[in-house]
Amino acid sequence: MIRKNIAIDLGTANTVLWVAGEGIVANEPTVVAISSEDSKVVAVGEDAKKMLGRTPESLIASRPMREGVIADYQVTEAMLRYFIGKVVGRFSFFKPIVMICVPAGCTQVERRAALDATLSAGAAKAYLIEEPLAAAIGSGIPVSAPSGHMIVDMGGGASEAAVISLGGVVIHKSIRVAGNKIDESIQSYLKKKHNLVVGDQTAEDLKIKIGSATPLNKEEKMEISGRDLVFGLPRSIVITSTQVTEALKPTLLQIIGTIKAVLEDTPPELAADIIDKGIVMSGGTALLRNFDRLISEETGVPAHVAEEPKLCVVRGTGLVLENIELWKRSITTKK
Repeated sequence: MIRKNIAIDLGTANTVLWVAGEGIVANEPTVVAISSEDSKVVAVGEDAKKMLGRTPESLIASRPMREGVIADYQVTEAMLRYFIGKVVGRFSFFKPIVMICVPAGCTQVERRAALDATLSAGAAKAYLIEEPLAAAIGSGIPVSAPSGHMIVDMGGGASEAAVISLGGVVIHKSIRVAGNKIDESIQSYLKKKHNLVVGDQTAEDLKIKIGSATPLNKEEKMEISGRDLVFGLPRSIVITSTQVTEALKPTLLQIIGTIKAVLEDTPPELAADIIDKGIVMSGGTALLRNFDRLISEETGVPAHVAEEPKLCVVRGTGLVLENIELWKRSITTKK
């Protein structure tokens, strides 16, 4: 196979690349560092993430994706070119076929921007697939069956709840609240309660290490450092898991509100199937401790986390790319 088939999960927090016949070849943060003088890409992925909040004036480190969609077209294109070049190699005569994911709730303009950026970055042909469908396929749900399945895909920028039946999305709702907004809720909590300003990285570490959607039986603690709002000097404090749970609750309830809204609009036959099979959770935010338990408590429907939730979307996209004829109805391409 001379021409490569590449599936890309272009997420707000991480970009994952899958290549036909090879599997997952890259999983890096969606961060790009560019030179402010000539707009040349200096670093992408892990190397660029280390620069966030630490760059001199000559460098700009930014996240080109915001809330699941392209916020900075030029930087996204440069990043896609870097990733595609990494897979194809510099001197390839055959441009690859690329399939990329977009949130189900994104506009036609946002879809066109994703297709154009992919083609400009060096793809021979670009396809789009909706994230909830890709996540459902990647998590092993038999989406073609005539029964209802519910998937909740929660990444870094957006959370989407969808009911899938007969190979298509029956009903979906999305909210631009996910991992990044959860980090922000920790930052604003620390600002209000402790007069402490912390960076995105510290907030994310707190969420991952001691964060939980419901109070833990055994309280955990973690020391963090930041800048004191009153004196403007560096300061360290100890934060407990109970405080983090308190900080997260309002944001998590917003996501659960979207899940409830989808359940309310689901046709009765499909609703009965969902109660039997439960809600499947995918995306990085699904890894938050006890989030499945909180969803079950609030909705009354059992919820469980898919296997390797961060990779569900890219796996599903890869499977669709391998069987493109079967999924013609579900994908968009540039005419």
